Amino acid sequence: MSHSIAPVLYLPHGGGPMPLLGEPSHQALVEFLQDIPRQLGQPAAILLVSAHWETAQPTLTSAAQPSLFYDYYGFPPQSYSIEYPAPGDPALAQSIQQLLQSAGFDAQLDDQRGFDHGMFIPLKLMYPAATIPVVQLSLLHSLDPAAHIALGRALASLRERNVLVVGSGMSFHNMQAFFHTAASEQGRWAREFDAWLLATCCDPQLPVAEQEQRLAHWEQAPHARYNHPREEHLLPLQVCFGAASVASPVAEAVFHAEVLGKTVAAFLWR
Repeated sequence: MSHSIAPVLYLPHGGGPMPLLGEPSHQALVEFLQDIPRQLGQPAAILLVSAHWETAQPTLTSAAQPSLFYDYYGFPPQSYSIEYPAPGDPALAQSIQQLLQSAGFDAQLDDQRGFDHGMFIPLKLMYPAATIPVVQLSLLHSLDPAAHIALGRALASLRERNVLVVGSGMSFHNMQAFFHTAASEQGRWAREFDAWLLATCCDPQLPVAEQEQRLAHWEQAPHARYNHPREEHLLPLQVCFGAASVASPVAEAVFHAEVLGKTVAAFLWR
């Protein structure tokens, strides 16, 4: 990466393994993810926060070569033989643990946990050679958005070490609405939340304190609970905002297109 500090990226990882199965509504997302190296270059390492891992305390993968586990159900057999042999980075995991502990979190290491599909599906498209070391960080069981912003803020100095912080989730995540045709009123609910999220993250006129207030109280956004009946796919964004807001709080919407019939966004803080 040519920037003086590494960027921070919140991305939609799609539906299970669908981005790797040629599912038509994921094509735009696939092309966006494949173009990431051209936009961002090669980081020294990646810290990835996945919507698919929650623990009581922030926990980091610390194995030298984490396995993959296929935490999705009902997909074709080839979905369960996907390979992405990216190395872990035990030393980086310990360093991040110390950053989090210094910020008051009781951060833990886990040398048994493998990488979930929130990691290996997008990264296989972004960096298919699987040579960049990756550490995964859990969300908190509490689902407290302010705590996740604070978690991200504790990670901000990683950017100076050319560590790409990635939040892997979905800016719209109502499973029932994905697979059923939305009534026009429901379509409006999704559009209004999407507009709120873009304004919150990308408006350069919005003070950082107000950005943080809005993301900490995201449930007050228009139709928040329709868009996120449960917020685990949104919270990686709060972590990303926390990590980015110290140096570059205004994001750019670098992807804004339909996946499974709903508009979702990716945000990049440079």
